[in-house]
Amino acid sequence: MSDTNTQSTSQDTDASNAEATMKLEALDYHAQPIPGKFVILPTKAMDTQHDLSLAYSPGVAEPCLEIAKNPELAYKYTNKGNMVACITNGTAVLGLGNIGALASKPVMEGKSVLFKKFAGVDCIDLCVDAPDPNEFINIVKCLAPSFGGINLEDIKGPDCFEIEEKLKEIMPIPIFHDDQHGTAIICLAGLWNALEISGKLIGEIKIICNGAGAAGIACMNLIVKAGASINNIFVCDTKGVIWPERKLGMNKFKMSLANKTITQDTSLEDICDEADVLIGVSAANVFTEKIVRNMKKDPVIFAMANPNPEIIPTLAKKYRPDCIIATGRSDYANQINNVMCFPFLFRAALDTRSTQINEEMKMAAAKAIAALAKEEVPEVVKKAMPGREFIFGRDYVVPTPFDPRLMERIAVSVAEAAAESGVAKTPIKDYEVYKQLLKDMMKPAK
Repeated sequence: MSDTNTQSTSQDTDASNAEATMKLEALDYHAQPIPGKFVILPTKAMDTQHDLSLAYSPGVAEPCLEIAKNPELAYKYTNKGNMVACITNGTAVLGLGNIGALASKPVMEGKSVLFKKFAGVDCIDLCVDAPDPNEFINIVKCLAPSFGGINLEDIKGPDCFEIEEKLKEIMPIPIFHDDQHGTAIICLAGLWNALEISGKLIGEIKIICNGAGAAGIACMNLIVKAGASINNIFVCDTKGVIWPERKLGMNKFKMSLANKTITQDTSLEDICDEADVLIGVSAANVFTEKIVRNMKKDPVIFAMANPNPEIIPTLAKKYRPDCIIATGRSDYANQINNVMCFPFLFRAALDTRSTQINEEMKMAAAKAIAALAKEEVPEVVKKAMPGREFIFGRDYVVPTPFDPRLMERIAVSVAEAAAESGVAKTPIKDYEVYKQLLKDMMKPAK
């Protein structure tokens, strides 16, 4: 056997062993010391008979009667104002596909604890065994009394669009599908900074998006709102570019982004010729050498498929040393990670009792994230991710999830946008006081 073959076999063995180790660690992490990732703890004393008489009968009747007279008092006497439900039907879970509601529970528990960890928002997971979108809507629409907001998660397209649209129409609390809008917000923030570094204007560039599901369509819609020309945006799915006369695999959400300049079936490879930006929310390894080499000078590539991107950064830079590349993975620079967005968006929406999370609030979040990447990084971030350089540039176009300033910057910007756009029922009165409250909220308990 040659030295090259021996080296390759050794690398394959190492990778296989690492994967096996990770699997065992992940299973043990979820099983020990108690199953799952969070518990529910009381916030009031329950040590005496008198305590129990206040917590439950007969004392509990008093807040019930007050809320019956004035529903707004639910925010004073219950946890509704800081409680979000993370809800799925398990039809499109991470890269695992339609594994069902029960099998999605570890993911939903994980999402719930991220709300708490990063923004102090209480969240519980609700895994609803209702793959039919109408049945799912009929279940979720009844949950508004218990929650201050709903985070939809891991629902297949196009059902996810219809579900979110309908629930936003009929529910009086914010409804937010993170797979769509969280991804879009972080993507736009990174794109703004990448274009600034490459010296390009968003209204003048050719943008390709491979992936026409929840994330892809939401990314393109927000990018258009940010100033991109609809005629310069080309969305692809497994059948190629989406254009008005195409018949196969279409729906009204894809049709909204059909490019009218295309008059025949066109492949991803062909449409990427002379592209400035290539966004992937699709599948591993689909961005080929030819695609990347044929892009314009200083190309921007966001390969966000998980767990394996459309092209790994080392290959992208081999083919195009002038590229700016981001992925969804934490082991590469420029991670497009929703956790930099959704906890803080909901923090502001809850604190202002917003009736919805609108486009103005999403845009405000994207601007805050983009701006933060240009500032000097605190030591706590460097310690959390040793060996990384955090200087605004090609390898640092978005902040990291461990940046403690995200809470203050995003929540304040979103709260301001909520007030200015008229959806905040209780606008923040003093933003300096609010900033300090946000900082204090995330200080470790003594």
